[in-house]
Amino acid sequence: MIHFFVTIMPYRPTERTEARRAETRERIVSAALDQLAEGGYASASVQAVARRAGVATGSVYRYFPSKSELFAEVFKRASARELEIFADATAGDERPAAERIAASVEAFARRALTAPVRAYALIAEPVDPRVEAERLTFRRGYRDVLAGVLRDGVESGELAAHDTETVAAALVGAIGESLVGPLARSPREADRREALVAGLVTFCTSAIPMERSVPV
Repeated sequence: MIHFFVTIMPYRPTERTEARRAETRERIVSAALDQLAEGGYASASVQAVARRAGVATGSVYRYFPSKSELFAEVFKRASARELEIFADATAGDERPAAERIAASVEAFARRALTAPVRAYALIAEPVDPRVEAERLTFRRGYRDVLAGVLRDGVESGELAAHDTETVAAALVGAIGESLVGPLARSPREADRREALVAGLVTFCTSAIPMERSVPV
């Protein structure tokens, strides 16, 4: 009896196949980002994202098992960019801490009011728990950026000694809560937006515990 042995080689995707898969995945994420900006999280069904990306609904599920998994990635991408801009606005240790915080608050508020639907989705719109976890992660990121600036202010003598993480968390909460209502209403009048930005910056800088000189 003659025995034949067949060696089965495991399938290995080619570089071209991997590149095509990566391109399709990015197209889906990009479509989801656009859908979020246009209609918010509630509008962003897997079917809507698939249509926008030009792929079958089943193709979306091949890359992301659920809507929450897809939008966890979307929130991570979008929030990372916003956090980067927020942090960049505080850069430059030569500036006073109050000025750096004012710059970051102004930058964040202006970007939010320019794209209110997208900003509301990222900040406050009801979302799935998996997506909410990403939102909370980035809220802590904003807190950490502000806490770093506050510590710099304490070390330079500009600010009084205080619990920097608590104050930073309070500032992040104030920024978010102050914008929720206006974002939901999508204010379009420039003067209203300017007044809101100015008021928010004034509040946040006033809340910083400045060092007071002691009379001699």
